[in-house]
Amino acid sequence: MLHIENLTKRFGANVAVDNASFVVDRPMMIGIIGASGAGKSTLLRMMNRLSDASDGSIIFKDRDVTRLQGKAKREWQSECAMIFQQFNLVPRMDVVSNVLHGTLNKRSTMATLFNLYPTEDIHRAIEILDRLGIAEHAPKRAEALSGGQQQRVAIARALMQDPQIILADEPIASLDPMNAQIVMEALRRIFEEDGRTVIANLHTLDTARRYCDRVIGMRQGRIVFDGTPDQLTTGVARDIYGAGAEFSEEATSTEIGALDRPARTLEAV
Repeated sequence: MLHIENLTKRFGANVAVDNASFVVDRPMMIGIIGASGAGKSTLLRMMNRLSDASDGSIIFKDRDVTRLQGKAKREWQSECAMIFQQFNLVPRMDVVSNVLHGTLNKRSTMATLFNLYPTEDIHRAIEILDRLGIAEHAPKRAEALSGGQQQRVAIARALMQDPQIILADEPIASLDPMNAQIVMEALRRIFEEDGRTVIANLHTLDTARRYCDRVIGMRQGRIVFDGTPDQLTTGVARDIYGAGAEFSEEATSTEIGALDRPARTLEAV
């Protein structure tokens, strides 16, 4: 389905992503982990075509994504939606309009200029917000919501694109633990219920192990681990984060991967 082949990104003499290769042959939830500067965000930005690759290719269903331009590139960015750490909402715009921005690539210039949306799109936006537990906030300005609620608005906007793949770049890095759990539960449900592939850059081992079926570890731009959460031992974690990194046995125990995931709850926080 998705083939990343020798993907490389250079910034002058600096190599941010170095010959990254992996295959996603079926929908799954994948966590990408690694220290700051490991190349995780750059990898996702290349996959979404927010940044062009220096070398290598991204093949999705026999289509070379790295060669797409113009309309074809915009269509890919709808199929491969992006969620950001800082939400990227329009703060003074109401929540439902922010969600409807997920349809911009499919609308005419005139409709975009006058902020005109079909009734069926408005209903769908509210249904998605309801699914994420925040429909009651639809008429509020986005800036009036908590960080966790804003991130769920960003997820709703991504779902409005009806994507096949959702890329989430550190989606919970700026959230408190309760909101982080709710956002991760939402992403997990999107994979389980919709069959969409979710690829998320994550900053903790425990989060990757609890919510992901597969974990990819990056270090200095290279993929140094690709396996199941149960295979993410203390030794592997040190290979990813560096020999000097400290990990408790509790945080990296293979038993964590066998724990039942928390109950799926999307109550508004």
